[in-house]
Order: sequence, then C-alpha cells, then structure tokens
Amino acid sequence: MAIDAATVRRVAHLARIKTPEDRLEPLAAELNGILNWIEQLDEVDVQGVEPMTSNVAARLKMRADVVTDGDKVADVLSNAPKSADGFFVVPKVVE
Repeated sequence: MAIDAATVRRVAHLARIKTPEDRLEPLAAELNGILNWIEQLDEVDVQGVEPMTSNVAARLKMRADVVTDGDKVADVLSNAPKSADGFFVVPKVVE
C-alpha cells in the first residue's frame, strides 16, 4: 500500500492537523517507510510462538474472592463531619 501526498492531505484534514503543502511529500515518504517496516513484520515466522503479555515469566498472586464489609466502618466514619448509626449524616437538599 502506497501513500501519496493527496492521502496525507486527506488524513491531515480528517485529523484536523494543519499541514503545509511543502510537508506533504516528506510525510508521505515517512508513512510509506513505516508501512514497509510493518510489512516486513508479516514475513516473520511466528508458528508455535506463545503470545506474550510481558517479557518476565511471572504469575500473579491469587487471593480468595470473598466479599467482606472491610471492617473499616469506624475508620471511614471518622472522616465524616457528622455520623449517626454507622452512616454519614448529610444536610437535606430537597424540600
């Protein structure tokens, strides 16, 4: 796939990027170089290669998925200006 100055102009317009006319040809050449490099990646044989999410082989530590209340009610309510019966007290905003 080759990119010409007209394609660069159209993409720049769609991206709302103001590009001077004298920069269109150099940008087209740069984008063509990038696309050629990407096409080279298609030639790499990856048959039998496992997908990677990291370059370090490590497993995440797992914990039991248990629902709790956190036992932090007193700590959380200590931040409130006013509380009652384990809840925040807020001013009435609708009459």
